[in-house]
Amino acid sequence: MRFMMLMIPAGYAEAAPDVMPDAEAVEGMMRYNEELKKAGVLLALDGLHPPSSGARVSFKGGKPAVTDGPFAEVKEVLGGYWVIDVRSREEAIEWARRCPAGENDVIEVRRVFEISEFPEDVQQVVEGFNELKS
Repeated sequence: MRFMMLMIPAGYAEAAPDVMPDAEAVEGMMRYNEELKKAGVLLALDGLHPPSSGARVSFKGGKPAVTDGPFAEVKEVLGGYWVIDVRSREEAIEWARRCPAGENDVIEVRRVFEISEFPEDVQQVVEGFNELKS
């Protein structure tokens, strides 16, 4: 089963566009990433720039509208993610527990949809887009 672990760092919603993690934090995270890789469960990972350098596209009334960051109404934002392939939700949670996160950081663990979970009519629609499968 694939799970996404979403890193929600404390205070990241207000971070300046040029903020960077310090070397010590990166070293701890790289060692954690190495553990995931050695265990054969890591599929993908990335860190995200702060929302102050991002944009949001909303679709109120059916028309796209762009809002540049930072986003005053937002309290929690993503700072990065991992996609892992493990046997169970419990194993995914155990990996999240091992992360060298900060005291006020949060990791949200969410299962990734598999095409086989969808009803047959939805699976047939997806079959028309085989070039998108990895």
